[in-house]
Amino acid sequence: MANPQTMVDAIERADAAQRDWAARPAEERTAILRRAAALLDEHRSALADWLGSEAGSAQGKAGFEVGLVISELHQAAATALMPSGELLTSGHPRLSMARRRPVGVVGVISPFNFPAILAARSVFPALARGNAVVLKPDPRTAVSGGLFLAALMEEAGLPSGVLAVLPGGVDAASALIDHPAVPVISFTGSTEAGRVIGERAGHHLKRAHLELGGNNALVVLPDVDVAAAASAGAWGSFLHQGQICMTTGRHIVHADVYDEYVRALAEKARALHAADPATGAPLGPIIDARQRDRVHELVTSTVSSGAELLAGGTFTDLFYQPTVLGDVRADHACFAQEIFGPVAPVLRFEDADEAADLVNASDYGLSVRVLSSDAFAALEFGESINTGILHINDQTVDDEAQAPFGGTGASGTGARFGGHAANIAAFTETQWVTMPSKIRAYPF
Repeated sequence: MANPQTMVDAIERADAAQRDWAARPAEERTAILRRAAALLDEHRSALADWLGSEAGSAQGKAGFEVGLVISELHQAAATALMPSGELLTSGHPRLSMARRRPVGVVGVISPFNFPAILAARSVFPALARGNAVVLKPDPRTAVSGGLFLAALMEEAGLPSGVLAVLPGGVDAASALIDHPAVPVISFTGSTEAGRVIGERAGHHLKRAHLELGGNNALVVLPDVDVAAAASAGAWGSFLHQGQICMTTGRHIVHADVYDEYVRALAEKARALHAADPATGAPLGPIIDARQRDRVHELVTSTVSSGAELLAGGTFTDLFYQPTVLGDVRADHACFAQEIFGPVAPVLRFEDADEAADLVNASDYGLSVRVLSSDAFAALEFGESINTGILHINDQTVDDEAQAPFGGTGASGTGARFGGHAANIAAFTETQWVTMPSKIRAYPF
């Protein structure tokens, strides 16, 4: 576990190593990232095993996450070769341009739920653009969320000091945020923690890229294929035990198909089970007892307030069974709050305006999906929704390295991850440069 002094030491080493790293040709940085991608592709099972033992990832989820990390490496390798600026018009006879330069040292604070990818999507593009990185992963997933990535990059040829990984607590994170040599903080985690980090970074006039929580809605319109919709809804709510910022936390279903939908969704839930991922179970454990108890408290509170328990609602040790709640109201705890567990609250609506109001009533604005047999009608409905991510005829959990990712409102500060534009803007500073052929004549 890092303490403030070891964090400061790592930052100072990173600051010293960054200048040489930034001066290296972009092709050299790209080659290291590509080599890392090839190494990880060769050793997928090693990272997948750590994701299972540390994060409780089922085998399918772990394999999916490893694939995402490889994609991030390829995307970062391409980002290193992207244009570094643009030529500007000028009212004077000179060359005028805006160029992108590395910020220096990037501080990354990453969570436990998708530990490898949620670290990788900040670490790799930051390295690609010539920055050094100091990463503080969640101590519960210190290997899969950081130390494995450090070993991978070292084997690929990354110079010493350019990447430091220091699992630690709040005191280590505070030292990272406060250090003057770290101008950018990239944080993925809870909204509560994000507010504190954003405020602290603002005090130091630093940029804080915040990807926070979500209470994501799946809207089911009346003309939908109900069986397909229930399958999408089950995946969105139950994948990785619901411990994903994009998890479907609210199923908003038209009254015409509500009964059929909840029956189908409950059947999906009862067909799944949570158990030791090493046994091949489709779902694993909740991260710890504190979070399990919070999930159960939200479920029992919602049921005692009038919702119907249609499936699940039970647990053994840390294994919480997939849960479906029917007859949910907007004021029920499981509908109003981010659960971060395998729980699917279902609420019925009568018309599109009511559904839009229900979606937009949340402070969160990360991911919304709309299901309909008429994709264009669903897209038109989506125009009224406040969200950073909108998908038609899909569930709420999705990510691609080349796509911008981020939310609005309590879900964060917008698309600061993914794609060339987001990656370059997040981890560089813009510098205006002018160059006339000779010194201009001035009246003084």
